[in-house]
Amino acid sequence: MLRNTLALTLLSASLLSAANASAADKLIVSTWGGSFKDLIDKAIGQEFTKQTGVEVEYVTGGTIDRLNKAKLAGTAETDLTFTTSHVGWLYTNDGLFEDLDMSKIPNASNLVHQAQLSPNHIGVWGYVYTIGYRPELVPEGETFESWEDLWKPEMKGSLALPDWDPSHIIAVSAKLAGSDAEHWEAGQDKLKSLIPNIKAFYTNDANSQQLIATGETPVQVLLSMNAYHMMEEGVDIKLAMPKEGAVLGIDAMGINKGTEHADLAYKFMDIALSPEVQAKIAEINRGSPVVTNATVDPEIAKLPGMLTTAEQWDATLDTDPKLRAEKTSEWRKWFSENIMAN
Repeated sequence: MLRNTLALTLLSASLLSAANASAADKLIVSTWGGSFKDLIDKAIGQEFTKQTGVEVEYVTGGTIDRLNKAKLAGTAETDLTFTTSHVGWLYTNDGLFEDLDMSKIPNASNLVHQAQLSPNHIGVWGYVYTIGYRPELVPEGETFESWEDLWKPEMKGSLALPDWDPSHIIAVSAKLAGSDAEHWEAGQDKLKSLIPNIKAFYTNDANSQQLIATGETPVQVLLSMNAYHMMEEGVDIKLAMPKEGAVLGIDAMGINKGTEHADLAYKFMDIALSPEVQAKIAEINRGSPVVTNATVDPEIAKLPGMLTTAEQWDATLDTDPKLRAEKTSEWRKWFSENIMAN
């Protein structure tokens, strides 16, 4: 009887230990909610679990909200973070990301140079911010061949811009004024002259989608991946590719400082950059591959805003993410006081 009791005790301890080990082998990922969280899970997370047997748990929230939460905590509450390229620099500057050992991410050897962001974060997919519009709700024949077309008098009270990141329209205004984002002051008067045409400022992706879907703002400076998501839901939206170039955006990954699951995080990142997964990201949500060896369906590759060649990447308006990070506070303050307040 004693021997049986001892055996049961040892078995229970063994099972408890296994359960604890299983619970520990869970990768916690910080990301956006909605379609982006679904994309990460379908394209990357499920493949990661298939290859490793490790479950993925997602903690979701807005880009800046998650950054502020990480800064307040001062330690890793998650193992890996998805964010934008320039906000990734804010994580880096605040010491919230680990230095990356690129030898543990062999698929990163195929990264396009625009996705080689810092020693602490790398790109996972690309997109553009460009002019999205409802063709039946703008003047007949308008196709927005130039960013200048946003300034036409016929566009009065029709445009929506993001309120949390004015960098896109600031870069465009500087370009139209003959300068660039680094010398953005040259475009201030140009941007101020756009005020009559601005109807609203959207606060997040869901708000953006609502405003253009209802027709309240038939023209937007719009994230291409959101546009394609709405198209799939039956909203008639067109994406323009202005001759000056669409504004490049890259979403990124970084490993949180202090994580106890760095090896799993590296595995997740490497899977994310595999050519098969990169092609799946393009298929699911029209994110542009950031590796040069992904094979994208030709019907998807030809869509406006998809970047599948070096020439297409180089033709975008590409503001240095580090510069964007440095200027974010200054740009938001100026934009709030001089554009949103009017």
